[in-house]
Amino acid sequence: MENVLEFIKQNNLIKPREIIGVACSGGRDSICLLHYLNSVKAELDCEVVAVNVDHGIRPNSAMDTEFVMDFCKQHHIRSYKFKGEALKVSKEEKLTIEQAARKVRYGVFETLVKKGLVDKIALAHHFNDQAETILLNIIRGAGLNGAKGMEPMRDNIYIRPLLNTPREEIMAYLDENNLEYVEDETNQDNTYSRNYLRNIIMPALRKQFKGVERNLVNFARICKQDDDFISSQIDESNLIETKDYVKVPLTYFYKDKALINRLLMRVFAKFSKQDIMGKHINMVRQFALESENGNMINLPFKIKVLKEYDFITIGNIKKKEGFGSYSFKSGKVNIDDYGTIRSTASKVKTEPKMHQHIIDADKLPEGACWRFRQEGDTFAPLGLNGTKKLKEYFIDKKIPQRMRDEIPVLAVGNKILIVADVEIADELKVTDSTQRFYKINYEKDI
Repeated sequence: MENVLEFIKQNNLIKPREIIGVACSGGRDSICLLHYLNSVKAELDCEVVAVNVDHGIRPNSAMDTEFVMDFCKQHHIRSYKFKGEALKVSKEEKLTIEQAARKVRYGVFETLVKKGLVDKIALAHHFNDQAETILLNIIRGAGLNGAKGMEPMRDNIYIRPLLNTPREEIMAYLDENNLEYVEDETNQDNTYSRNYLRNIIMPALRKQFKGVERNLVNFARICKQDDDFISSQIDESNLIETKDYVKVPLTYFYKDKALINRLLMRVFAKFSKQDIMGKHINMVRQFALESENGNMINLPFKIKVLKEYDFITIGNIKKKEGFGSYSFKSGKVNIDDYGTIRSTASKVKTEPKMHQHIIDADKLPEGACWRFRQEGDTFAPLGLNGTKKLKEYFIDKKIPQRMRDEIPVLAVGNKILIVADVEIADELKVTDSTQRFYKINYEKDI
């Protein structure tokens, strides 16, 4: 444990006056980390608190929580405890119990950070865990990104102060300080992938290959150097990002696989804390190059991928539900997930600005309403003699299928007068004889 403090400082894991929440299950590693950080908090100029999450999986989990609470009282450490329902999450979201427990756990951590109760979360992963993670990722088919293992710090929130500390040093620290801990009975359940690797595979490898953990970690360091260089070559300047989705130009998928694979991993990370598997990356790449426009595929964690003309759109995309209808009048209409449409009467003729339409007010039929598109809608756009189906108009304008349900229209019956922020019908155009105008401004939510 002598090098832990140096490791923290070298990697800038803890800054002065930060509140560090230590994820503590009561097991050997987390008790060691909690006790150690509490012992050096004055030197690091930080506050240390314990965070215990009972996942609700094991019969003895409540007793483990009480052990952690008693430990904190004994050592004068402030603590938080939470009860989750990993089994329920697993069933409802069709996740493995491991994935569900992780989701519950990290949901608690994120809430604590968002509320300002902690600045960072310290995790008790150590050197042997790192070696196991690297090997497990390789077995699961990971590329360089997985082979490089865990980072000392992730997202500027999650820190791993013990990542360079072998299990033997942790055991020695516990003995030296007479620290008790609890044993998780599920650690011997080899139906869990990591337990199988830890209890069966790693002992066999250690017996046959001297220094196997050290060699795996050294291999990971080389992988990280290579991966960091390749990742530095990725150009994200042409991506279009919103809170709900990211649009990736189709041309990106003709670049080297090493680049597009990493770009996709970055995009997926925006919508899920869980890792997307290599097979899904390959699926998206093939989908982009071979599928028809308008096609869509579903990936785990409710991520959808759509092909929309010159883009592949990735994210948590939902079909837009109608918001009813609003009669046209001066003033503003607020539309959820779209923005605001503001209509202003005027007698002064001006040229339309960006995100604005100007129409002849006297040509506007009575009963016009803002709504979303419906079956049977027709449109006669500016400059066109005759009408066409609104669906055909959207296709001609190359408006992605997903977005067609998100664009408000001004209509009388099935006749479309305005497609919001896109085009007006020819019958509403301003001429030299126009006396009254409506200036219609579109302010979209970001």
